Amino acid sequence: MKIDGYSHGEHYDEMFGSDGEIRPHYQEFAHFLKKTSSKKMHQLQFSANQTQKAMGMTFNVYHDNQGLEKILHLDIIPRIIPNSEWEKLEAGLKQRVKALNLFLQDIYNEQQVIKDGIIPADLILGSKDFLKPCIGMTPPKGIWCHITGTDLVRDKNGEYYILEDNLRCPSGVSYMLESREIIKRAYPQLFNDEGVMPVSDYPTKLLKMLRFLSNKPKPVVGVLTPGIYNSAYFEHSYLALQMGVELVIGQDLTVKDNKVYMQTTKGLEQIDVIYRRIDDSFLDPLAFNPASLLGVPGIFEAYKAGNIAFANAPGTGVADDKAVYAYVPRIIKYYLNEEPILNNVPTYLCREEEDRNFVLENIASLVVKETDAAGGYGMLIGPKATPEEHEKFRNLILQNPKHYIAQPTLSLSTVPCLTEEGIDGRHVDLRPYILYGQEIEVIPGSLTRVALKKGSLVVNSSQGGGSKDTWVLYN
Repeated sequence: MKIDGYSHGEHYDEMFGSDGEIRPHYQEFAHFLKKTSSKKMHQLQFSANQTQKAMGMTFNVYHDNQGLEKILHLDIIPRIIPNSEWEKLEAGLKQRVKALNLFLQDIYNEQQVIKDGIIPADLILGSKDFLKPCIGMTPPKGIWCHITGTDLVRDKNGEYYILEDNLRCPSGVSYMLESREIIKRAYPQLFNDEGVMPVSDYPTKLLKMLRFLSNKPKPVVGVLTPGIYNSAYFEHSYLALQMGVELVIGQDLTVKDNKVYMQTTKGLEQIDVIYRRIDDSFLDPLAFNPASLLGVPGIFEAYKAGNIAFANAPGTGVADDKAVYAYVPRIIKYYLNEEPILNNVPTYLCREEEDRNFVLENIASLVVKETDAAGGYGMLIGPKATPEEHEKFRNLILQNPKHYIAQPTLSLSTVPCLTEEGIDGRHVDLRPYILYGQEIEVIPGSLTRVALKKGSLVVNSSQGGGSKDTWVLYN
């Protein structure tokens, strides 16, 4: 089967091999496409768009003057991953999360990884995300990173590479869950014939993990949100509803005798576990940012006293730093005595003179990132940028080299998408979600983020990206 005008160039395409032949795991879907008219596909897309609006699947874009709420465009053509590929991804992600958890426990306690020269002391101790109030602490059950949303990309060689470790408050899982429900309705028979692994039990697994963090037989769990104006508020309310727990803001909570209580219609009720969707610095104005109006005064003391559990634990952000990312392969070897199953993207640390000089000389061919930025901000894509932008970033790097890293420009794999002109390839990444409770579990599906603009490599929703349902097959 050929698609008129479809060309992926030198990129790895998820559906078509370099010879133009359909990959085995896409054969069933290709057969469906062959017998389905373009008009029918666009009708399915229209129905998906309307369902998203009806469900309220919106997100807020900060610094956007065009309006607050947007729909995260869901492309009707799924991304399909065979089980053999998924097994390697699953093993690599479990390995990585396990090592990063040991790393966090170490740097807030013995700091042996620093003493042994595996990672520079100033990289950790000088990081704004290294929380000194957490020194000497061990969170409930010894787990720091309970929910991780790791970003992966696939280069032209077909290999998956870890792009980022999102260990703070990773978002997007609600879009994965709701997108699955929408796409199942679009292709009910095909979905069953393909043998797609389910993701619908994620809220049940999330709640089980959260309850595991408490020693009480029936702990009270809540989701702490910054409020309705947060970019991911839809997700906060959705997950709270799916788990059957309270959605609270900071003003709903109070601390008495180092215990945390929430306001209910029946009065105060003690809360034992909080799935927090606010950043560390806003969590407690007495412990961190005194200007915070989102957090709860005294809640960190209750945490230190063992009367409340957080997911994720405060302090995990230091392992999410883009400069620390470069050391994760060494961290895996150090704590687990294993070779990394999944590779990092090669990374140049501008803090190191040799790397910095290379970046300054080759900036036109590299991607430069701020070490503590997210959402596609604070980034330069060298091949797409102007000479003036190259010069601007050279100056920024020279002014504050520790603040920047650089990586080669990966080609990113493409997946067929339905556009107004027909079916065409768009670049994608992959964000699987990992839960760490009694065991480490990778959810067999992911948020596939799509660069909707032809040729673009920026998939972030805040930068105009969209999404796809991701089918992981049983066989």
